Amino acid sequence: MISSRLELGSAAVIDDPYPHFAESRRRAAVQWHDGTGMWLAFGHAEANAVLRSRGLGRIWTPRWPDVPMPGFELIHRNSMLENEPPVHTRLRRLVASAFARGHVERLRPRVAELAEGLAGTLAGAGRGGVAVDLIAGFAEPLPVQVIAELLGVPESDRSLLRPWSNAIVKMYEYQVSPAQRDAAEAAAGEFVGYLRELVRRRRGRPEADLISSLIAETDSDGARLSEDELVTTCTLLLNAGHEASVNVVGNGVLALFAHPGQWQRLLAAEAAGQSLVDSGVEELIRFDSPLQLFERTAIIDTRIGGITVRAGEKIAALLGSANRDPAVFEDPDRLDVARADNPHLGFGAGIHFCVGAPLARVELQTSLRTLLRRFPALRPATEDLGALRRREFVIRGVSSLPVLLS
Repeated sequence: MISSRLELGSAAVIDDPYPHFAESRRRAAVQWHDGTGMWLAFGHAEANAVLRSRGLGRIWTPRWPDVPMPGFELIHRNSMLENEPPVHTRLRRLVASAFARGHVERLRPRVAELAEGLAGTLAGAGRGGVAVDLIAGFAEPLPVQVIAELLGVPESDRSLLRPWSNAIVKMYEYQVSPAQRDAAEAAAGEFVGYLRELVRRRRGRPEADLISSLIAETDSDGARLSEDELVTTCTLLLNAGHEASVNVVGNGVLALFAHPGQWQRLLAAEAAGQSLVDSGVEELIRFDSPLQLFERTAIIDTRIGGITVRAGEKIAALLGSANRDPAVFEDPDRLDVARADNPHLGFGAGIHFCVGAPLARVELQTSLRTLLRRFPALRPATEDLGALRRREFVIRGVSSLPVLLS
């Protein structure tokens, strides 16, 4: 058994985990990690197997069994992300059927309209060479507004969503303070209470939104989503959906600043009518993954990469490491916005593949296309880009991104 030397919470790993991943992959594709008490899968094939293996599952257990956290527990125990078949199968089928009612396509022109409006406001704020925050002014509000419209959250209430999500997702890190834990529980309780009231209103008066579709959706055997499952699904869509989109934009623009030739390549392709936006988005997801780690638990003894994960043991797919595996990606540390062969694991794989991936792609493609068209001279307003990095490992992003627009 090879033990991993990786210090997930260290400043060096948070600043740039990829050289550390490469060193670890050279030692072994799967290693035991004392700090987290689980196996880590560094290779693409091994991470892919972790995500797909039916010998592994998502088994929700309270992280602090002696600390009451009813709101936080509710939005996980009833989540399709935290369940396996047959519960997962039923939940995902109902949610996917509701999505299939055309909600993503319905929102496509609206996403473009929202992006254009945010870009216009940002342009006004940045007039005269004033630095503006691309995260607060563009990357963050766009997916929140899109998911709010998808769910049917009134515009007057949308400012509530991002703070709730921010507090909840901090719990997915491996170093959590008591204050962060309390904030997450408070946010979960408030979010659940808000959604219950919204569901109550939609039951009485359905509208053309996803909550109304989820309420109406019936499985082949007549089963419906319970209220707890419905509330949990809405919470998951917000937390997972907008966090990924915000962080792909933030990480992606940082990567393009570090590789200005790729930004110019995107601009030239747009001008020539041969857009590289779609392949560019996939490459930005691969190059600096917004979600770095996804863990599962062995239901039975399971072989992954030559290692036996014993029943009850945990193993995590390190998605950022998998997405830089030279066995799969040619010259993996090179950003290539035209990369054609790109089987990244940024949206997961197997039964837990992100159900919101089509919507996320619409948001990200629209975001990148809008930035290219409106701000071709986009550049950083600070030389210390590393200082912008959020000091967290699992969910990788930047807290702010000061830029100059012209």
